[in-house]
Amino acid sequence: MNFWIDTHCHLDASEFAGDVANMRARSARNGVGHCVLPSVAVSNFAVVRELAHRFSDSYALGIHPLCVPDARDADLTALDAELAIRQADPRLVAVGEIGLDFFVPALAAFAMRERQEYFYRAQLLLARKYGLPVILHVRRSADRLLKHLRDLRPDAGWHGIGHAFNGSMQQALAFTGQGLKLGFGGTLTFDAALQIRRLATDLPLGDLVMETDSPDIAPQWLYQTASARAAGQVQARNEPAELPRIAAVLAQLRGISPAALAQATTANAVAALPKLGRLLAA
Repeated sequence: MNFWIDTHCHLDASEFAGDVANMRARSARNGVGHCVLPSVAVSNFAVVRELAHRFSDSYALGIHPLCVPDARDADLTALDAELAIRQADPRLVAVGEIGLDFFVPALAAFAMRERQEYFYRAQLLLARKYGLPVILHVRRSADRLLKHLRDLRPDAGWHGIGHAFNGSMQQALAFTGQGLKLGFGGTLTFDAALQIRRLATDLPLGDLVMETDSPDIAPQWLYQTASARAAGQVQARNEPAELPRIAAVLAQLRGISPAALAQATTANAVAALPKLGRLLAA
């Protein structure tokens, strides 16, 4: 069986309440040997850490841009303190999920854009301080994310992942030029997702990692339209067990075997998040 790493899944989400153990066992049976659990706010730092240790996975600590409106400056202090306490934890592999979101109208207003950039920049500085990779939220914000990556680039360069990447090829190459890998998941299973399919097919294989963003970004076979949901059809839950099927679509698009894709994306995940290599070896 192929070995897959889900580099981005929110196993602490309410959708998984009471079912995390079954869900994680199901994903393991499907070949998903490791999951990376990013946090989104100070309030879930402890739970992602506990889940990562419980299931022999890994985690990241950060404040998500969608959570910035409710965040305080003191939350950055709390993040700094938590990173200091956990820096020797082998399962802490990154600062994340951090970034910028200019898709949501309320977050795209000038004052909130500035607030997001303040939090993003502060968290990049923390990643640099503790020598950790970053897991970035990229939604209509690629150029501003890149600006701050360039401004604050560590001497050794960045490591990390541009999660759910959906920018242009030029932007993709700029991110990989900064040392990041790019995450692809359920969106590429839709025939209409032409730009993302083109990126996932044409980018060098060494630039890609796999993710589900569970329980979000459902693949085509789980997705229900808004009208279908309004008519009473239930949106099936996305979870890491879907990753091999998502990856099979990508393998077909690239004209390679799933085994070759699994081997490459596992190596890429370790390159993006170096502490994973020691975890997997153990």
